[in-house]
Amino acid sequence: MNKNQCITFKFEGRICDTQLAFFRENGFIHFKNFITKKVVAEFINEVEKVQQYLLDNNTTKINGIPLKFGNDVNGKPIIQRLAFTSEYSKRLQQFLQDPVLNVLLRLLGNYDGRIGEHEKDGLVVNHYVNTPSSKFTQLGWHTDSPRDLFLGSRIMPMLNIGLHLDDCGFDNGGLRVIPGTHKQGLFGLFFRKKYYVDNNADKKEIGFNIEAGDLTIHDGRLWHRVQQSPNQGEASRRRVMYIPMITGSYRPKSIDSVTPFYHKVAAFIETLKQKINPFPPALHSQEIKLTNSSIGES
Repeated sequence: MNKNQCITFKFEGRICDTQLAFFRENGFIHFKNFITKKVVAEFINEVEKVQQYLLDNNTTKINGIPLKFGNDVNGKPIIQRLAFTSEYSKRLQQFLQDPVLNVLLRLLGNYDGRIGEHEKDGLVVNHYVNTPSSKFTQLGWHTDSPRDLFLGSRIMPMLNIGLHLDDCGFDNGGLRVIPGTHKQGLFGLFFRKKYYVDNNADKKEIGFNIEAGDLTIHDGRLWHRVQQSPNQGEASRRRVMYIPMITGSYRPKSIDSVTPFYHKVAAFIETLKQKINPFPPALHSQEIKLTNSSIGES
């Protein structure tokens, strides 16, 4: 399977047997036009309002999860990774409570799942954009499973549900996955790639032609990464809302929650990378191996 063979589906209020079989075989699925462009605009507006509130209040962490800051194309500060976004927006809370999302639980098979609005990192908004002071332009190969170990529990099935707020064709970077790797053993899960450090393309990877409003879902055990856009400025912008659908015991976060160890490791690695390569990503617009990546993110 490659980018030209990637099958897309239309969501019609249920997960049909064909869609379920595709997901079980490949570990991911892509639904076109899951929400309308009008709703996309509403969600972008909500995210921007949450962002401004947090910036105005000098918020650097939410429930122990550090926020990632950068600057937009106009030089204004933005939050490039925003955790627990729905806790500051009634509109986004309503969306997470929409029964239509529960239909996706079928993809978890026999496991009892739920929307993790107040668990892990909650509703995460990733905002990739290439500017001279951007801190978030790509994300190296990883699976989402080791986070369970860092949090003191065994690896449990989970879904990462990505609601895309911008158009992003394959040639503009974006999500890459290696189909079928969700069925690998523990050795492959931990050692197939160098976690978050390896940004190189894989001969078996596929990408997506994304339109604003599309939904992608991948199994947390699937190897995936985010390819940096070759463009600069507005043309590189890619915003995605990640909805965690999780299993296992209920473990909500609160204002008293400590910062997970993997986020501390991420900050340490990012500091080292800045010392080794102090130049901003914009000076390396054609070289994707020299830009920043981070740990513990969808």
